[in-house]
Amino acid sequence: MPPRKKPVRRRKTAAASVGLTPAETRAVDSTLSDFAAEVEEDGGAVIGSYRDPFGGRGIVLAVLPLDRVEPTPYQRDPSDAHVKRLMTVVEAVGSFIDPIVVIRKDGRYWTPNGNHRREALRKLGARSITALVLPDPEIAFKILALNTEKAHNLREKSLEVIRMAHALAEEKAGTEADHAFDFEQPQFLTLGVCYEERPRFSGGAYQSVLKRIDEFLDLPLREAIRERRRRGRALLKVDDAVAAIVEKLKGRGFVSPYLRPFVVARVNPIRFSKATTFDFDEVIEKMRASAAKFNVERIKQEDVARAGGPPEAEPD
Repeated sequence: MPPRKKPVRRRKTAAASVGLTPAETRAVDSTLSDFAAEVEEDGGAVIGSYRDPFGGRGIVLAVLPLDRVEPTPYQRDPSDAHVKRLMTVVEAVGSFIDPIVVIRKDGRYWTPNGNHRREALRKLGARSITALVLPDPEIAFKILALNTEKAHNLREKSLEVIRMAHALAEEKAGTEADHAFDFEQPQFLTLGVCYEERPRFSGGAYQSVLKRIDEFLDLPLREAIRERRRRGRALLKVDDAVAAIVEKLKGRGFVSPYLRPFVVARVNPIRFSKATTFDFDEVIEKMRASAAKFNVERIKQEDVARAGGPPEAEPD
């Protein structure tokens, strides 16, 4: 396994030295005009267009029919509580003043950043929604990394990333490693497979070990997804053994929100290792073997109390 690359330090940039001036953002080209015409043909009303002041990318500001806007198929499901809060705010203000971001896809519009706002307006009975329409559909995969509308939990993030991998595999070539920016961290892909198979999987208990043993694969996306499924199945076998140990501990009277993370830490063969590279299968197999030999009779209540750390997160 090749050594992990050191993070590249960002160079300092002089103030006011990057991007366009306000006047330069007015410049538009015929390609953007043609794109705006397509939005109008879809039933939208184009309010204007401009060039992004940082990167110079053309953007169209439009009001779209709400029934043509939908979430990207690979992102998380909306939170009912968050949608209700947004509905309350929109009603209190009496206006919708925060445009969503969309890309155009076969006459429909996908929003990688704005699904909660879209859903709130839909439930309020709105007919239209204001949007920044990006001509480049590839940006949808990257903009999810900038989505801060509502913080992801681990389950949401992992499912979003594995769904994105499925979508990218259908649309383009390239390896999994080519999309490292889109996926952010390799363990999200493995955990995503686990959550697809087992929605109430406690991925947080395994995240720390996966961060050390998982890496982006230099495989075409479809092959990489098959490998992720294999890794996910291997991890779920470890989780089955861990769950059995937790039940035995509970049978002995142990009551603690830290039981699963405690057991995972005990069967983790690399928790004290200072090495920086590991073989995924070797570590997972050692975890499974250690779990098979786990002796619950030797565990004391104070052992669990000393373990501390964050309790096992409850799935949504």
